[in-house]
Parts: sequence; C-alpha cells; structure tokens
Amino acid sequence: MIDQTHSSAERAEVRNVRESGRTSVLVIGAGINGISTFRDLALQGVDVVLVERGDFASGASSASSHMIHGGIRYLENGEFRLVRESVQERNGLLKIAPHYVKPLETTIPIYSTFSGILSAPLRFLTHKSGKPQERGAFLIKVGLMIYDTFSRDGGMVPRHRFLGRKRSLAELPSLDPHIKYTATYYDASMHDPERLALDVLQDGRAAHTGAHALNYVEAIARDGDKVVLRDRESGTEFTITADVVVNASGPWTDLTNDALGADTRFMGGTKGSHIVLDHPELLDATRGREIFFEHSDGRIVLIYPLKGKVLVGTTDIDADPREVPVCTEDEVDYFFDLIHHVFPQINVSRDQIVYRFSGIRPLPRHEDTAPGFVSRDYRIEVDNEGAAPLVSLVGGKWTTFRALGESLSDVVLGLLGRTRKVSTVGVPIGGGRDFPRTTKARRIWIQENLPGAGERAEKLLTRYGTRAADVWAFIEQGDDAPLAGGDLSTRELAWMVENELVARLEDVILRRTSIAFTGHADTAVLDELADALAQLLDWDRSRHDAEVDQTRTLLNDRHGLTLSSRTRG
Repeated sequence: MIDQTHSSAERAEVRNVRESGRTSVLVIGAGINGISTFRDLALQGVDVVLVERGDFASGASSASSHMIHGGIRYLENGEFRLVRESVQERNGLLKIAPHYVKPLETTIPIYSTFSGILSAPLRFLTHKSGKPQERGAFLIKVGLMIYDTFSRDGGMVPRHRFLGRKRSLAELPSLDPHIKYTATYYDASMHDPERLALDVLQDGRAAHTGAHALNYVEAIARDGDKVVLRDRESGTEFTITADVVVNASGPWTDLTNDALGADTRFMGGTKGSHIVLDHPELLDATRGREIFFEHSDGRIVLIYPLKGKVLVGTTDIDADPREVPVCTEDEVDYFFDLIHHVFPQINVSRDQIVYRFSGIRPLPRHEDTAPGFVSRDYRIEVDNEGAAPLVSLVGGKWTTFRALGESLSDVVLGLLGRTRKVSTVGVPIGGGRDFPRTTKARRIWIQENLPGAGERAEKLLTRYGTRAADVWAFIEQGDDAPLAGGDLSTRELAWMVENELVARLEDVILRRTSIAFTGHADTAVLDELADALAQLLDWDRSRHDAEVDQTRTLLNDRHGLTLSSRTRG
C-alpha cells in the first residue's frame, strides 16, 4: 500500500478514541482474524479498539482465492483437526453468511490411477516435498472419503463423485482428453471477501458502544501499558492505554511486535498471486465449476469462474513481509502454462488479464519445510513480560475466522478475568440475516424491501445481502445519480462514506465494490468517483488530485493495470 499522509480534519471515530485514551483491549490488524476477534469481544461487552494501518481487510485478507474450504490437501499434512474445523466452519458460513458464501462445485482432473501411493505417506511423515509426483485416483479417492466424513452437517453440500474419461469429457468437453478420471466434490465460494469482512466489522461496531474500529491508524511504539498510535490521514499521534494488546497483523506480526519492543520470530509467510481474465471461452469451459488440481511442481492451482470473469491462481513462494508483493511476469507465464495443461485447446494472452493481485499468507516460520506443507493452522502466543499482556496470533485462514476469533477472544477474556457471555456459533453475519435462499423468496424479499429499485435491486441484494433494505431506504431520501457506469450511485456512495468508514478513493474502487476486480477501473471512473467523494469528504483540489494519482499508481504497480494520467480541462 502506498504511504500517504494528507492534511485533513481529524475523523470523528479517531477523535473519540483519542479523547478517551483507554480501552480494555487494543487489537492491532484489521484483517479478517483481527476483525473476527473484535466482533467477538464486542459481543461479550468488552471495550475494544481495532486499528489498521491501511483499510479494513486490505492486506492478506484481500488477496485470497475467494474460497471457503476445508483444505483437502491438509489431510496429507496430518492436520485432521484443522480439516475437521475448516469443514465445520465452511458449513456454518453457508448458513450464517449465505449472501457471500455459496456452495462451489469443484472438479479435479486425474491422469493416473495409483500415482503418489508411495510418496504420499513419506510426505505425511516428513513434510518434505521431495520430487513432485501427481496424486492418482486411488489416493484422491481415499482423501475425499475422509473429507466427506468431516462434512456430515445436515447435508450442506453433496458428497464427492468419480467419473471416468468418457463421462468427464461429456460434462467438461474442453478438458484435456488425456485425463483418466475426474473427481468432483463441493467446497464454497466467497464472492466478496472484503465485504464479508466489513459485515463482520459492522456487527462488532453495533454490538457494543465501547467498540471502535479505526482504519489508516498504525501502532508505532509502546510505552508501558500505553501504545502510541499515528493517524495516517491527519498525521496526529496519540496514546491509548489498554489492559491487553492483541497483535493480529498477519504476515507483519513480527514487524508489529518489533515496533512494540518485542523481539519475535513467529512468521514465515509465502506469497500467493492470482490473475483475473476476461475470457468468455475459458469461462464457458469451466461450466461454472472450480477446476482444482496439483501442477507438475507440486503446487495446488485453481481455475475459478467469478463475477463473469475467470480467477486463476495461486503460487506459493517464500516472501519477505517488508516488501510489497506483486504478481510477476514469471507467475503469469506459470498460470498460462497450467491453463494450457488443463484446457489445451484454449489460448490465453496477457491482453485478457483485467486484474492481478498478490498477497502474503500469514504462515508460521517453517525453516526447511516446503511451503506447500507449512501448517495452515493457527496458534496463540502470550507475552506477560510487559505492563500489559501482548497476545500474538500466528497463522490463521479465511475459512476458520469465526472459530479463531472465538478462541483468541477466550484467551483475552481469561487475561481480563472475564467469562464468555455469548457464542458466535450459528449467529448470522450482517446481510446474511434473514437472507432469501430461493428464487421465489428472493423475489418476494425484493418486492417488500426494495420497492422501486428496479434493475438495481439484484445488484444491491448481491452487494449488501439484507442490509440492502437500509441502503435503499437511504438512497430514496435524496437525489441520486449513477456513477461508474451504473455500478454505483451518488447516494449509495454517500451511504458508504457515512456507514462504511470510507476514507480514500481506493477503498471504494478495490474493497467496497468490485470495480477494479472486474476490470472497470479506468481513468474516467477514478476522476468521477473522486469528484463525488470530494463533496462527501470535503476534499480540496489538491487532495482530490492526490487521490486519483495515488489510486492510479496503486492499480498500475500492484494490480497490473496501465492507466495513464489525464489532464483535466
């Protein structure tokens, strides 16, 4: 993320926290796991302040593969507890967040029957990758049978099925004709990870008056039980006293601890990159399924239809959290190679890429263990040497954020000498509350809650879930005009500013909407949205132009776009 400090008035939320000067718990890092912990503590009635040096869910949480999954490959690592928890949490999210989490049919192309039978047990015992060897049908069948046993939860997803070559090619005719089998099972997709994170955050803010969330505020030092914070919008520095400090800054956990005066070596993250293709032929070839397989180098890769585009990923490369992760040209070549491996008759080119993104997974330090075999489980470290306990989260993944937040919250409650009041198991998240699950129910809900929305109704319900009713009521209270080719409007943008803590142009382009992800972020859109935000956030011309320039630079440098500056008349 580009560092920038604008001279601007102090935001109300920041001012309230600064003037208070204390809280029971300070959570540093507003990725999904920090946000989940924030919500859980707020539900217990604990005063909690969440700070994030960027925007909410703008780091590792925004660079995911957009999946909620049990992690079938973790079985080979022997991580049965993690797989069981992941599958249970996946099934739970299908129930409590149905507006963003939906069943995803997943197909594995298989080229052999018995390959990997000898090497897999060795990898299970040693966690060394050795020479990559593809898993054959027998090994995959055993894994899926175990996977299904963890999925027994009211039939949320169907069990797996195997097909031979003939039937596989009948269902997916563009697949490589040399396959011997396909295995198909279900996990879940997560269409809007940043908005799901925002929904969890909003639930936390609403749960307790002592719960405050601050974006663009970083923790820069520690003095006893006080933590020094810097508001990156106004440049203001202030201190906050906390009984417990939680470091949930993901890949940057060690760097955050260093700023707080604690020398730790917990983390050893790996970089994962993705590309988004506007490719109708490839989109049609997937038949709405994720294609999931192990490439010849042992990496797990996926081809996944999403928002009318095709998401292709991912890599697993050791990374330095002090460096900004970007998707390289070598990684693009790698992705094109794997697409050709699965769909040999489909051609792809760089001009079909509309977006690239890359992030660092918050994995524990792993020394000589191959990246693919590093545990995706999490642990909690407590340092009681300071004036206030410092709790560090090591690891964690999107799928288990609810359970992780509850576990981390329990540790904090113990340190505070408090007990849990409520559990988040089965508690609907944001716009997933009373979400209509059938076509008929959806039509009735729209008629009752979005009268007059017309063609916008489906878009609003998809973006906000049942929170769309409040958004539409707000939109109808004033004059409204379309923005960004109709993807947004002036009143909806005002809602985001007033209710979703928008501070910068990039927040809207990258996280409150899918404008960038779907390839619709051009120079005209940046100018148009900056014009509208300037009125809402009281930006002067200098701030307006800085927002456009820095968002354009961010899109070009981090996400592979080639936007040029435009002279305004």
